[in-house]
Amino acid sequence: MTQHIPFLSPKMEGARFDGHAIPLEMLKDLAVLEEMIIEVAKWRYLQEHQDRKRSPRHFTEGISLKLTAVTEGSAVPHLELCVEETWGLFPPVNQAYFERARDSIIGAINAAEHDEPIVNHLPDNLLGYFDRIGRGLRDGEAMLFDPANHDRPARLNKVTRRKLVLASSQVQELTEEVTLRGTVPEADQGKMSFELQVINGPKVVAPITAQHLVTVLEAFNGYRQGARVLLQGVGRYNRCDRLQSIETVEHISMLDANDIAARLDEFRSLKHGWLAGKGFAPSMQGLDWLASCFDVYYPEGLPLPYLYPTAEGGVQAEWSLGEHEISLEVNFDTHLGEWHSLNLTSQEETTSDLKLDEVDAWQWLAAEIGKLTGAGQ
Repeated sequence: MTQHIPFLSPKMEGARFDGHAIPLEMLKDLAVLEEMIIEVAKWRYLQEHQDRKRSPRHFTEGISLKLTAVTEGSAVPHLELCVEETWGLFPPVNQAYFERARDSIIGAINAAEHDEPIVNHLPDNLLGYFDRIGRGLRDGEAMLFDPANHDRPARLNKVTRRKLVLASSQVQELTEEVTLRGTVPEADQGKMSFELQVINGPKVVAPITAQHLVTVLEAFNGYRQGARVLLQGVGRYNRCDRLQSIETVEHISMLDANDIAARLDEFRSLKHGWLAGKGFAPSMQGLDWLASCFDVYYPEGLPLPYLYPTAEGGVQAEWSLGEHEISLEVNFDTHLGEWHSLNLTSQEETTSDLKLDEVDAWQWLAAEIGKLTGAGQ
């Protein structure tokens, strides 16, 4: 006979979780959570039985966490504690240690959110589990482990997760999901590893798996011609938040020579005075905004422009389309774009001011580029 005991219903906050949906990548966190709860339950048992060096041999036998439902709205996975009452191997009293483990984890998350002592709730060695829980959360997303408590909902987000991991003196590095663009200057087929030179960043070592070998070698062979890749995976950072290595590579692909995000990353290293003592450096926020606009609004089938930094601290996009030379000078302060088109044969010019915060402006731009390339016909 199996008891099904309501145990934990963390609420997932963020646009990705709207409408009764949890990305598959986040289910890995729930699997690690079960592993953590078991280890914390053992710790809680030993705290109350100082005469023992280890938990009973059958302490975890016949018990597991199961996902039984996901309710709508901001997705709420419902986890049940399933206890098999077989041969008396799992006395009901042991169930209490799993519930105390849950409460200790909730307490530690709350302590991180409210800048309280985290180790009052969990020991140093168990905090490392948070390196694998919540790793896939993005900015503006969170897991609320006690959502019914409106004052202290135990909010695990990127900030509190980092506090929890670094609260352990035993943790010298932590992992984060990363999206990186860069070149491959070295590849070692013997060791099945390669070096990624991150654009405007460090050079780090990453593993090669069989499914990625062809792409890595293509990037390596094209290194001197400026070939670049997009890598998605898990990066390992030190306590000073500097990328040390790539732990796993989930996806890697070749980038277009004019890839927008990669080119904008190159501008992040510019300082004031970069143009012979003159020239303002573009703002990080402006670069992020423009990269997002091109990603969201610029159709994939259209030719990519070549980008240049401007002396005023903005960016100029340029297209050479047959007999037409097109430029779009972007002002990061006003989010305005100054469009200029020149027909090299007739010398006919057209200009327009575009409000690049508006979807209509990007639709107009895409239509104009499409007409000149035949994509709009």
